[in-house]
Amino acid sequence: MSTSLEDIRPTEAADRRRTIVLRIVRTAFVALMFTFALLAALQQQQSEKRLFLSESGGWMPVIASISVAAILIVVAIAVDFATPKKKISTITGVIFGILAGVLATAALGFIVDLLLESWVQNKDAIDVLRPVANSLKVLIGITLSYIGVTTVLQTQDDFRLVIPYVEFAKQIRGVRPLITDTSALIDGRLPDVATTGFLQAPIVIPRFVIVELQTLADSDDSLKRAKGRRGLELAAKLQRIPRLDVTIDERPVSGIGVDQMIIELARLMPAFVVTTDVALAQVARLNGISVLNINDLANAIKTAAVPGQTISVQLMRAGEQPGQAVGFLPDGTMVVAEQAATLIGSSVDLVVSSSLQTSAGRLIFASLVSPPSSPAQHTSEVPAVEAESLDEGDAAGGGVDQPGVPRGPFPPPKAFRPTRPGTPRNPRR
Repeated sequence: MSTSLEDIRPTEAADRRRTIVLRIVRTAFVALMFTFALLAALQQQQSEKRLFLSESGGWMPVIASISVAAILIVVAIAVDFATPKKKISTITGVIFGILAGVLATAALGFIVDLLLESWVQNKDAIDVLRPVANSLKVLIGITLSYIGVTTVLQTQDDFRLVIPYVEFAKQIRGVRPLITDTSALIDGRLPDVATTGFLQAPIVIPRFVIVELQTLADSDDSLKRAKGRRGLELAAKLQRIPRLDVTIDERPVSGIGVDQMIIELARLMPAFVVTTDVALAQVARLNGISVLNINDLANAIKTAAVPGQTISVQLMRAGEQPGQAVGFLPDGTMVVAEQAATLIGSSVDLVVSSSLQTSAGRLIFASLVSPPSSPAQHTSEVPAVEAESLDEGDAAGGGVDQPGVPRGPFPPPKAFRPTRPGTPRNPRR
């Protein structure tokens, strides 16, 4: 069943239209070359008949013209197919290098003619040396053109013309596509952002990323299997979002590992890399690739914690430093509470003292609104409780508190009570 251009993605439709136009142009080129070669051969044949140079009107001009046209067609098509990824900056650099070489050759040729006329007085000698001088000019022209082309190609990113705003470096205009990696698809927040309509750029999911997600989905590890299935589900969810251009890129990319292939694909397109992997983001920036980190976007839209603000946090675990406790806000921001290790597992009120922005997220340092009582206070309350219990025990045990007799530091001894009533005490005890 054939697929129309309207039933596929806009990027794929544009590629198909470009392929169709290229086929038409190549066919027209071949037809025009053979047509003009045949017309030139027939015209030459008629001219030879009128000049009586060939009575029989041989087919040699026709064969020669068609042969030359065929050779030119083969060379042109071979160059066309050998360079599928042509760049206008490279073509412009070659043309400018050749033009600079020709102008320099003309200047040097004029100098060669002046030297020849100045040093050689005999006109016959000049006529003899003229072919040698012309050959020298051709060699100088080839050399200067080669130097001009190689120089421009090696410095085309930095080379600027005298005319302002004209340069060979490629200037990207418009919206660049977004290349998603495995971590961005597994994260799950990209479809939510795309649903809001903030993403207007086309999203490109490379085929090798889909293959990696499928490998994770078939893994024996339950955690990896869950991540792979989640990534595949979210990739399908991205494709179902209306007014969002999502394309599965099929082009082969060289590289060892998925991260290196993503960087190479972003350089070829060019495009932005959407990821949550900090290591991939750093490597991409080192290679001159623009990166969009979803964590940076999430941190940018979080409400800033102002010093002195009161927040309520449930402390989950102990911190790295002694006495610290760690909790989390509803948006996932980590809160470090000072001197709150004894309150882990409870919800407390904290006062924000400072905040720190890191690549992994925002970190808030806070202290307790009402600090816990000191251990000295706890120890001072224990003897009072014990004294009350001892007084109650004395009253129950019949302690002798006679008026006028001072009480010692120890409670009075209790009266002996036998185990069985009427049983005399064993004197050996």
